[in-house]
Amino acid sequence: MSQALSPLEHLIRAEVRAQRPRLMIATVAAIGVTCGAALLLGLSGWFITAAALAGLAGPAVAHAFNYMIPSALIRLLAIVRTGSRYVERVAGHEAALQGLGRLRPRLYARLAEGRGASRTLSAGEASSRLIEDVDAIQTRFIRLPAPWALGAGLLVSASMAALAHVASAIVLIIGAAVLVLGSRWIAERWVRPAAEARQAAQGRLKARLAELEAATPELKAWSLQDWAIAEVGQVADVADAAAVTLARRAGYLMSWAGAVTGLTIVGAVGLPLILSPVAPTTPLIAVAALATAAGMEAALALVVALRDAGAARAATARLEPLMGDAVAGQMQTPAGTGLRLFADRPEIPGGARVRLSGPSGIGKTTLIEQLMGLRAGVEGQLLAGGLDPARSDVDVRGLFAYAAQEVSLLDGTVAQNLRLADPKAPEARLWEVLEEAALAERVAASPKGLDMPVGPGGSLLSGGERRRLTLARAYLRAAPWLVLDEPTEGLDSETEARVLRRLKGRLDRTGQGLVLISHRTAGVELCDLAIAVGGRPEQGSLSVVPGESLQPVRSQNAQLRD
Repeated sequence: MSQALSPLEHLIRAEVRAQRPRLMIATVAAIGVTCGAALLLGLSGWFITAAALAGLAGPAVAHAFNYMIPSALIRLLAIVRTGSRYVERVAGHEAALQGLGRLRPRLYARLAEGRGASRTLSAGEASSRLIEDVDAIQTRFIRLPAPWALGAGLLVSASMAALAHVASAIVLIIGAAVLVLGSRWIAERWVRPAAEARQAAQGRLKARLAELEAATPELKAWSLQDWAIAEVGQVADVADAAAVTLARRAGYLMSWAGAVTGLTIVGAVGLPLILSPVAPTTPLIAVAALATAAGMEAALALVVALRDAGAARAATARLEPLMGDAVAGQMQTPAGTGLRLFADRPEIPGGARVRLSGPSGIGKTTLIEQLMGLRAGVEGQLLAGGLDPARSDVDVRGLFAYAAQEVSLLDGTVAQNLRLADPKAPEARLWEVLEEAALAERVAASPKGLDMPVGPGGSLLSGGERRRLTLARAYLRAAPWLVLDEPTEGLDSETEARVLRRLKGRLDRTGQGLVLISHRTAGVELCDLAIAVGGRPEQGSLSVVPGESLQPVRSQNAQLRD
């Protein structure tokens, strides 16, 4: 059975097991709440009616009536109920927060691995998954005590209702069963689809906002602010409509609960009067009425859990595809450093300097990102360190330090962006890679130095500075292969020459392998092997570059040689 569980379900269940002590405390407290509420309402009903009848009977009876013991018990039960509810909320929410606090980073790690559906996920939708969807899963923790609390509260309430007549207890049990079963049907039939629609609409809204925010400069340049507002408005209207639909259907569920509760109380009070040869005393009728109300309130807690379960299940369904397939055993990591870009071609040895060329759009970046395991690929096409990066149980990313063509920087400092590649790197090492990327002088000129902010997406830097910062970040990672995708794009000729000269010195000093992706001639002299990519991204034409001169591309039958 456990083997059929999804990776996400494994994570959630593992966190539930880890939070078992807190959840047990919350369950005991929830039982205290429902039992305390049932006893409190029943005793209060008896006390109020009995005291009223004693007062109506005259001063002598009122004087003889014992007010002290019932009053003390009512105060005690009120304290028990209030204290138990406090403990339940604290323990239950602490378990949820502790569990989600560990679940969220583990989910983020799976998203960062880029496996499964996460490879095609936008930044905005990924944020929605990590925040809103994970928050919705907290119901899995908070509502776990509900069935136990229902059982205990229903038992105590039925026992008190039976003091008036056994029929009152039977009506209560039947009413609670009808309430729970009917509510479950309504939740599955109406609430859950609405919850799924709302979660999806919220994700689309967040994704659209992120896309338009990223395009803010272009939108301003083309005076498209009104169009962007209209775009957001359309998506927001859909999200609002989904939220209204969910609220309406949740209202149907609560209306059903209210109707069943009312009819159950009427039955619990009316049947003893009809069936009993001797009508129960008024205080006992009050006990039956209020105990029934307490029992139905316990059932109502389960109804609320069923209502919230719709959102939790919708969130789980949205998160599961992002986790990829479950991997049995440990991930395989490469023992070697050789690369094979084509199934029928020899391996490129570690330390080689390779240039991938070809016109824009031919698939150079796709090919390399498949090689690094950043994109889904076809098994059997590529090898990195002797392993197939397309396999779900293989992780070859430790072989590569990557500076992508599309610059991506965090809204932080220079040091924070650099240390993404090596969180423990000392400042001296940061300055070293900045020097190699021809950016040290610019950073040193700032009063804040390495603490210089780069702004959202690097907006406080020029385009060339952003590219060199990502280049320095790639230099910081100790990996057998340095993968540079158009590393000098956007640089002036003088800066380009300085960056390439220092890159050559770095490669000569470290012996690090190089994969240079470019359709430009800059950097050709760095490479001793060229691969001209043609056809589909998983195919290509190979050529050999003796010394530092690029030879014409050979046919598909050409063999790699030094």
